[in-house]
Amino acid sequence: MRISNILLALVLMATAGQAWAYGSSSSSKKACAKPKFTEFKPVNNAQVAPASTFSFLASPGTNPDSLVVTVKGQAVELTLTPQNQSLLVQGQLPANVTGDFARISISAEGVNQCKGSDGWLVKVE
Repeated sequence: MRISNILLALVLMATAGQAWAYGSSSSSKKACAKPKFTEFKPVNNAQVAPASTFSFLASPGTNPDSLVVTVKGQAVELTLTPQNQSLLVQGQLPANVTGDFARISISAEGVNQCKGSDGWLVKVE
């Protein structure tokens, strides 16, 4: 009985060692830096006029070529301006979006092609 306990302990130790080793290698973990979006203007749920301008900041490492903004499914033309280490993104609501809430939806890729998305609502008069 004593030998079976020793063998069981050895098997458990070998299995536990392999479990701890899994994923601990730095090469098995890829850093993913998703783009982040901040400083939404106008603020969330603000009342705005049709064709109003909006802006936000995209975090450093955001790929400007991958940046897409839509409002109610309509693509919006963007103006990108470097600001400190971030990217100031400006656009205009489509003129035909009126009398309802509209979501300004953002998506982009960052470092290592990690995708990030965000957005906010405005009430168009």
